Amino acid sequence: MATHAGFGAHAIVAFVGTANAPKARLFYRDVLGLKLVSEDDFALVFDANGTMLRVTRVPNVQPAGYTVLGWSVKDAAAAARRLAAAGVALERYPGMPQDEDGIWTSPAGGRIAWFKDPDGNTLSIAQL
Repeated sequence: MATHAGFGAHAIVAFVGTANAPKARLFYRDVLGLKLVSEDDFALVFDANGTMLRVTRVPNVQPAGYTVLGWSVKDAAAAARRLAAAGVALERYPGMPQDEDGIWTSPAGGRIAWFKDPDGNTLSIAQL
């Protein structure tokens, strides 16, 4: 039988990079509504509904070609409209049929939309 380190009993910490902490602070706090817990020379720390999100200060961000953070929402259309009203553009991807709110419906029925933070990191909302 394989042994494991037992991390299932511990909270996860999420990380994302920023090269512009003032813009990241405004985006994550004022646009997304996360509580700013602390800020220092290394990171902005937010409370994302009980999960620690460390927005780490880095000289340059190399955005991944995939989603790095996502939120499970009860109503994807309402969340997408709130993002749009806050000035956040939802991403459109060729070959993926997305509705007028930018939401793609997966074959399993999940409703997903993507957007970017000020550093170009891809984020998502999903109604699963």
